[in-house]
Amino acid sequence: MSSKKAEQRRIKEEKQAASQRRDKFVGWLLKGGAVIVLLAAAVVFYEGLVLAPESPPPGQIAESDHVRGNTDAPHTLTVYADFQCPACATEMNLIARAWPQVRDRTKLVFRHYPLDTHAHSFLAARYAEAAAYQDAFWPMHDILFANQALWAGVDDAATLFDGYAGELGLDVMRLKQDLERPEVRAKVLADQRGGTSAGVRSTPTLFVDGRMALRNPGTVGDIVKLIEDAAEDAAE
Repeated sequence: MSSKKAEQRRIKEEKQAASQRRDKFVGWLLKGGAVIVLLAAAVVFYEGLVLAPESPPPGQIAESDHVRGNTDAPHTLTVYADFQCPACATEMNLIARAWPQVRDRTKLVFRHYPLDTHAHSFLAARYAEAAAYQDAFWPMHDILFANQALWAGVDDAATLFDGYAGELGLDVMRLKQDLERPEVRAKVLADQRGGTSAGVRSTPTLFVDGRMALRNPGTVGDIVKLIEDAAEDAAE
């Protein structure tokens, strides 16, 4: 065999060997990637089992719940809502206006029910939960609903949410860290899961003492009447 052909054959064999090494390396990468994906899925599943708070029915209050008002009040108004839902903003405004008339006998419980149709609702829920680590769930709740029309249509809602946190005097850097806590995500999902189990199919959905309101209150008087009716039922 001529030296030229031998050289060509050597080069060809080296290329084939290099190709085989490359294919083997890619195969290991793919296998490694699959393992990483499986591990990530296992971590998420583990967090869901271990970190997820309770998902109690609407008439009960869990340690992880956010409660406004007199915790010893005889009646419980539980609201499943989405921060990006316009109807929820309207309902929460009505509740706020009715609150002076019912707060002595009512405790308000807010539970998350973010809808897939709203791009920023889950992030907004996480911001509210992260604010809770600085004892500011309700202030963040209020400012998110009050400014819903501003942030609902933007691409980068997080920038506005950070601004609201600053307006409330929160430590924004700490808030951003708390935002990534697995417990924050688990709380939102637990609320959503509990709402679905209780029959929630749209937002807002209100429960008084564990009983779903037949229709959403349209006026301040309607909300007051919900509590008055509950008091009458309890007295019977």
